[in-house]
Amino acid sequence: MTKVKRPRRKHTREFKAETVKLVREGGRSIGQVARDLGLADSLLRNWVRQTTTDEGRGPAGALTTAEKEELSQLRREVRVLRMEREILKNYPRGFSHLLDEKRSQRYGKRGPGGAAVRSLETTTIPIKNMVQGLQRTWHW
Repeated sequence: MTKVKRPRRKHTREFKAETVKLVREGGRSIGQVARDLGLADSLLRNWVRQTTTDEGRGPAGALTTAEKEELSQLRREVRVLRMEREILKNYPRGFSHLLDEKRSQRYGKRGPGGAAVRSLETTTIPIKNMVQGLQRTWHW
């Protein structure tokens, strides 16, 4: 017998909260509530576990939902910054010197409005455009 694969669905936070409330206060098991709502047992079990963690009663070291969202956002940001750095490294001499720490310190001493600041301001938009173009073509 082959299993029919269910289409991937997105559930709202309110729906998840109400479903977890049904399990906790309704006196029914996770399996019963999952069957009634047409959900997988493991999905509902994960929601209950994550809600417990968010309330501060989860296992030690478990990440809350807010921490997970922040972690994924920071990982995305690091990936983009690494890509921008690689682009700058391979860019013509006019921009790659901005990555050299000794030279960037020297430019930084010139104060606001110095050559380094003007150079960075003028390169920000083209670099972002290059990165966005590469993100559309590269598969992560």
